[in-house]
Amino acid sequence: METWELILLFGSALFGGLSVFLFKSNNTNRLKLVLSFSGAYLFAITVLHLMPDVYQSGDPGIGLFILGGFILQILMEQFSEGIEHGHIHIHDHNHYVFPIGIMISLCLHAFLEGMPLAKGQQSELVYGIALHHIPAAFALGSVLLHARQSNLKTIVLLGIFALMSPIGYLLSVRIGEGTFGNIDIYFDSIMGVVIGIFLHISTTILFESSVDHKFNLKKFAAVLLGVGIALAGYFLH
Repeated sequence: METWELILLFGSALFGGLSVFLFKSNNTNRLKLVLSFSGAYLFAITVLHLMPDVYQSGDPGIGLFILGGFILQILMEQFSEGIEHGHIHIHDHNHYVFPIGIMISLCLHAFLEGMPLAKGQQSELVYGIALHHIPAAFALGSVLLHARQSNLKTIVLLGIFALMSPIGYLLSVRIGEGTFGNIDIYFDSIMGVVIGIFLHISTTILFESSVDHKFNLKKFAAVLLGVGIALAGYFLH
């Protein structure tokens, strides 16, 4: 994995989070278009790249890990309130509490996504993670500010979230170097979990980003763009 890809993973999440200081979080039209694009791209690379690669191992039990990742994402969303796919839930109350469940869930989510990157040849996965972390970090920043966290604390917490995928990658590298074992033993299982997570996130984005399931030309164009970029990567790979 190239250094610039690690910078991209960290920078995209940090940029997405810090942009909350520049844009109003209650204006969701542009966010929905970004979500539609990233959801379509995530779904396309999962179907075109990740699933075929992981099934090449011939392990008949890989589907159990994909299903496990799907269910794990459902469980994590009980704590994160759907921020992984850009949902911003602002609750009106007088008692402001640090959203520790949201923070832990998002960090675990990002950490798991970074682990398969140590295998190499996963540029599409890097781009997919980077894309969907932008709206997720923006939503996280919005929640932190609404919870009356200081600007400095919000920036620090966003930095911690941005580090999670690179840390997951670096841990996998150590596994691959034999520090904790052989990465090849764990790779397909970890990737199966990530595929399950991606399937849940991408389909949720695509189904929920439209209002009353009405046709929206801008959303459709964003979806086509996401799929088109994934297809270009598939045919040029």
